[in-house]
Amino acid sequence: MKVVHLSESLPRTRETEVIGRQLLRSATSVGANYRAACRARSKADFINKIGIVEEEADETLLWLELIIDAKLLDRHRVKVF
Repeated sequence: MKVVHLSESLPRTRETEVIGRQLLRSATSVGANYRAACRARSKADFINKIGIVEEEADETLLWLELIIDAKLLDRHRVKVF
């Protein structure tokens, strides 16, 4: 996965370890929760689970923006992701 490689390419500092871990957690959660949404038992269950997917995707975007804004990686490298 590209997000794994992106997090591995962050400089090794205490701060980037936290950011990288959070990025990995939220990005991988998108896929896991989407899979769960596809197996929803009802329309209401699907709506609830897809809402979680949206929240995790938004959090992933936050971490990517933070990486760019803090100049931890070049903007073009993150955009390729």
